[in-house]
Amino acid sequence: MASLVADQRAQETERSPRGRPISAWWVLGVVLAIFAFLAWQRRWVCDDGLIVLRTVQNVLDGNGPVFNAGERVEANTSTLWTYVLALGGLQPWLRLEWVAVVAGLLSAVGGLFFGLDGARRLFPGRHIGPAGALVVLALPPFWDYATSGLETGLVTLWLSLAWWRLVRHATGGPVRSWPTLLLLGCGPLVRPEFALVSAITFAALVLVVRPGWRRGLGWLALTGLIPVAYQVFRMGYYGLITPNTALAKEATQARWDRGWLYLVELVDAYWLLIPVALLLVVAVLALRDRDRTTLVVVLAPVVAGVVLGLYVTRVGGDYMHARMLLPVLTCLLLPVMVVPLTRWTTPLVLAVVAWTVTSAVGLRPVSAEQHKIGAYGISDARVFWVDSTGHGHPVTAEDAALIPGYLPELAAARSRVSGPVVAVSVNGAWVVYPATRTVISSPGALGFPGLLLPRTETVVDDLGLAAPLAAHSLPVDGRAAGHQKELSVAWTIADAGAGSPEELAAAGNDVVSAGEIAAARKSLARPEIREVLDSVRAPLTFGRFWDNLVHAFGRSRLRFAPDPLDAQFGR
Repeated sequence: MASLVADQRAQETERSPRGRPISAWWVLGVVLAIFAFLAWQRRWVCDDGLIVLRTVQNVLDGNGPVFNAGERVEANTSTLWTYVLALGGLQPWLRLEWVAVVAGLLSAVGGLFFGLDGARRLFPGRHIGPAGALVVLALPPFWDYATSGLETGLVTLWLSLAWWRLVRHATGGPVRSWPTLLLLGCGPLVRPEFALVSAITFAALVLVVRPGWRRGLGWLALTGLIPVAYQVFRMGYYGLITPNTALAKEATQARWDRGWLYLVELVDAYWLLIPVALLLVVAVLALRDRDRTTLVVVLAPVVAGVVLGLYVTRVGGDYMHARMLLPVLTCLLLPVMVVPLTRWTTPLVLAVVAWTVTSAVGLRPVSAEQHKIGAYGISDARVFWVDSTGHGHPVTAEDAALIPGYLPELAAARSRVSGPVVAVSVNGAWVVYPATRTVISSPGALGFPGLLLPRTETVVDDLGLAAPLAAHSLPVDGRAAGHQKELSVAWTIADAGAGSPEELAAAGNDVVSAGEIAAARKSLARPEIREVLDSVRAPLTFGRFWDNLVHAFGRSRLRFAPDPLDAQFGR
């Protein structure tokens, strides 16, 4: 009886804002302030973040959610992040790059808050201390990707908010189900693979609330409303079943060896096995003897994190140090972001504090000193971009404008030809060809040229992130995750160049042979490749939308040889 009274008083304390222990809010406030400070000190926007912003600018300009006007290519993996930035870009006084920095930072801090508060609600009326939150404070990648221009901050916010809503449903009080269901439905729009997290969290919500099968079917329909509607739009508008980036990075290909090395690189760099072991013991001590509902709530993000981690490992991780594993860590840490301080847990939390100081101050990955990205190469993207631009906080596109081999050299090369040109970089030098429309094939970087060059010009890359042809080419062996495509520049010249193959080859001093250009034109005439180009370039009539929709699955499977000398024969 005494324990029941104590539990009741604890629940009453939880529901009464005046009864919450001040120490809990001090813990949350200090953790959030430290994280915000660390993230701001590392503010930057990577070139991939600038890629996102060209699409955002085209949305604001009325050209649609595309990277190049007149070519319907979904170059951004996170649909929701694109529209969040577009909404922020409606104001006239802040540049898009700074909108991305501010929105990313606010999202990351907000996500950390909901993670902390969700864990706090599992231990009402108790004095708490940060545990899992210390890992966030210890790892520089969490600081770096809060303001990178990429969707990582939004990812942290969505994962934490979805779990926070699940905790609210489990801990009692009036909680409406429809906002939770709509939120879970947004998972695939945050990142496509987050459909896995949405499904696991939805199943946990059903186990917690037990809505009954009829109401459960209604829940399922409401959860699927937004992602299904957008999927129909994606297939009809872009002609694919995934973002173009999924094709460019071969997101369905298994590269377990590469993914395992990606995981080990992160674990080894920060001695992560130490906090993992300590937090596992803390979790067992803090959550033992809890009821079934609490265990469901605790296990949901853990299971989601494990499944997400397996997916990331399967696809080979990424070339950016730790980036793709940050959502995995977030899921695993959510139930122990804060824990009750007892005589058993306090020493363990203090041990995590000691590791946190060591990691934050002294531990860095080997990739922080390595800039070459090979088949198994991993780069510390922020270090690379700071060194490449020579700017301590590279945020705007202009910060990267003077990187050797790019815009000044391109302008000099273009001045030698009047009218539209195809400009390609061959062996480090820009070569220009007369063309029917201006196309810039940018090597290595796509974001800052895309923002600084006129949006009336087409900017593509040989990796296929924004180029429909390169995205459908076969991957090249021996390249890093996310950089598996390398399309011959002969395709770009053949696609937009003006004149015969011999004339074009002569205009470029034969750096690309007439035979390659002729083979590329023959390859472009293949019906299946012609149909891919029509799906993104033909006017978007109802008939075009319907044809894109019904053939999206087959079109998404199409691959051809990157070398036109092979592709011309149907390979």
